[in-house]
Amino acid sequence: MDWAYLLNSFEGRISRKTFWIGMAVLVSAEMLGHFVAQALQGDRLSAIVDLAFTYPEFAIAAKRAHDRDLPIWILIIFFGGGALLDLLTVLELTGSDDEPSVLSLFIAVPFTVLLVALLIELGFRRGTIGPNQYGPDPVASH
Repeated sequence: MDWAYLLNSFEGRISRKTFWIGMAVLVSAEMLGHFVAQALQGDRLSAIVDLAFTYPEFAIAAKRAHDRDLPIWILIIFFGGGALLDLLTVLELTGSDDEPSVLSLFIAVPFTVLLVALLIELGFRRGTIGPNQYGPDPVASH
């Protein structure tokens, strides 16, 4: 597996298997980062860790969206919402766990719904059969 391509490029297509392997590695590293950040400084540093993982997660999701022939603007909305929540956390505008701010709820609720929809769409549905505008079928080329 070409990790530099997987984590840095927005070109081409990847299969579900590559998507899940890449995301599993990233999420595991991110969770470790969150654990360390929470122990050191709390939510603000944890939000910064989350922001650091946005780029490679977006790169993987974009290639998978290309395989499904989905418009990239859906991912931009999702990752933009996540980045906005992280920014609000860094600026301490999200409220507390017991009493979250209305603004953070306004962003977090649709963000969560979109997360579930994207996991189903990108993680479980087969890509476009044969070549599409983004390149050859990653499953057929194996």
